[in-house]
Amino acid sequence: MSSADRKEDEVRRMLETRHPTLPPDLLLRATLQGSRLLRRRRALRRAGRLLLVLAVIAFLVWATVAQPWVVPPSDTTPPLEGW
Repeated sequence: MSSADRKEDEVRRMLETRHPTLPPDLLLRATLQGSRLLRRRRALRRAGRLLLVLAVIAFLVWATVAQPWVVPPSDTTPPLEGW
């Protein structure tokens, strides 16, 4: 007997046996858990978006204050020759 036949026989035996009874409140518990997961995901998405917006604002404030595109003034003066 090949492994595929053995697996088919196992599945047939499992399907022929009596199915276990389900708890009566299973639907309610599954619904509550699903809604909890959705609320948690929504809260995480909102927090992520808020952090992204705050990071962009912080970068813009830093860029306007520091002005990294401006060349800094030189610390030493060039030598005076030809006076």
